[in-house]
Amino acid sequence: MAGGARLPRSFLARPSVAVAPELLGCLLVRAAPRGRLLARIVETEAYEESDPASHSYRGRTSRNEVMFGPAGCLYVYFTYGMHFCMNIVTGREGEGSAVLLRAAEPLEGLDSMARHRGTDDPRLLCSGPARLCQAFGVGRRENGLDVVRGRDVFLLAGEPAPCSPVRVTSRVGIRNGGERPWRFLLEGDPFVSGGRPARDRGVRGSRGS
Repeated sequence: MAGGARLPRSFLARPSVAVAPELLGCLLVRAAPRGRLLARIVETEAYEESDPASHSYRGRTSRNEVMFGPAGCLYVYFTYGMHFCMNIVTGREGEGSAVLLRAAEPLEGLDSMARHRGTDDPRLLCSGPARLCQAFGVGRRENGLDVVRGRDVFLLAGEPAPCSPVRVTSRVGIRNGGERPWRFLLEGDPFVSGGRPARDRGVRGSRGS
């Protein structure tokens, strides 16, 4: 699967709640010595500075500095003392907003992903934010990478699946801001993570319609 054109910075320089659902169906690419890793994004969550669940809520720090930079940078953070999660910075510079990549369907480089993850079950390679980072070998060194112009990690437009409605729910695993319906996923997709939201807003339309 070749994929489409790279996503431009203008696509990402919008509010996170607008970008998050439109990233569904897009392709995440990682250049690797043994061939590229490629996965189709099937689940995202939006975060912004006014959001109590966001790392940027209390202002700029050394940890979240990348979130306040230009749209199109990769914001990678360490959580629970064991996992990395990756986000795409969105909005205007200085806003502190990003989209968490929660799950993806692996398409190319599955052997490499399996080595990284320690499992060859395709449904367990990228079905969760920590699994996705591990499968793609993304960690602290990738924090701040430019996914618009960079050659290491980047995004392609892809081809949204027809007749795949987008389900909208509250986000998973947060203590504050749980009422916001800012989690977006492709309905019925087997590669979506197993996280349980507090609230489910149902479907709002179809991809490709």
